[in-house]
Amino acid sequence: MGLFDELASKAQGIFGGAEGQSSELLSSFVNMLSSNQSGGLSGLVQSFKDRGLEDIVSSWVGTGENQPIDADQINNVIGSETIQNLAAKAGLSRSEVSSMLAQHLPGLIDKLTPDGVIPEGGVLEKGLEFFKSKLS
Repeated sequence: MGLFDELASKAQGIFGGAEGQSSELLSSFVNMLSSNQSGGLSGLVQSFKDRGLEDIVSSWVGTGENQPIDADQINNVIGSETIQNLAAKAGLSRSEVSSMLAQHLPGLIDKLTPDGVIPEGGVLEKGLEFFKSKLS
């Protein structure tokens, strides 16, 4: 099983399987990560760093243990408008989305950066496209 097969399998388990609100949240978030407009994974990581959470996000990208994050920190980094949009698409409350992202984002970013660095040169985009196809 390849990296993105493993990631899709784990993500579906984490977010409640291939159906329902949790799957929609995961799909919407992966779309956000693959969007050039949002800056993708690199832009998200930089947003954490810009808000003083460099140690936390670096632990997710790095190869060591992932440091935890709380829902308020997620809201601060991702922004209330984006959280609201994700919540509306998934049919969840803003607090549910923030809590789910706080719980699962460290592992997701960790899996997207298996070598301790953010993939470049289109590798991440191709992987995310493959990942999205597995969620469909």
